[in-house]
Amino acid sequence: MKRRLVFATNNTHKLEEIKAILGEKIEILSLSDIGCHADIPETADTLEGNARLKAQYVYDHYGLDCIADDTGLEVESMGGAPGVYSARYAGNGHDSQANMKKLLEEMKEKNNRKAQFRTIISLIEKGEEKHFEGMVKGQIVRERRGETGFGYDPIFKPDGYETTFAEMGSDVKNRISHRAQAVAALCEYLSHT
Repeated sequence: MKRRLVFATNNTHKLEEIKAILGEKIEILSLSDIGCHADIPETADTLEGNARLKAQYVYDHYGLDCIADDTGLEVESMGGAPGVYSARYAGNGHDSQANMKKLLEEMKEKNNRKAQFRTIISLIEKGEEKHFEGMVKGQIVRERRGETGFGYDPIFKPDGYETTFAEMGSDVKNRISHRAQAVAALCEYLSHT
């Protein structure tokens, strides 16, 4: 029987990306698949803490094995900001366009454009928790480029590439992204348990 995990997110882009990366290996259920319509609080001050809160919520309330992630864009010249606040950087509305606009404005005069995307996945299975991390280093470009992806993808160019995540298309991004790396580490662990 195929392994089933709930992915504790309301972000349809993340859900599609995880399903594309995992392929047929694991059946991924969404929060709506299990009847969970709660806005699960992300009140921790670390990516690990937020991932844990979301996975624990589903496990505690539904008794189902669960994965949850939190991702942050960490800009070197801004002391790691927006980091854990990436999705709400320009306010609580999770507005990607406003977030990018604010970040580009704040970086207008900065020459150090180094940044990294970091994803932490928390797996709670049979009450036990494990963490998996993925990271991609790159640069913040000076203007938005590309139409695919989501979040900060149009302004993040990974090291070794001339295109932003939003220009390279989901096939390439899903092979090299921070989330892909964290999912690969998760899959490696699941294949041995």
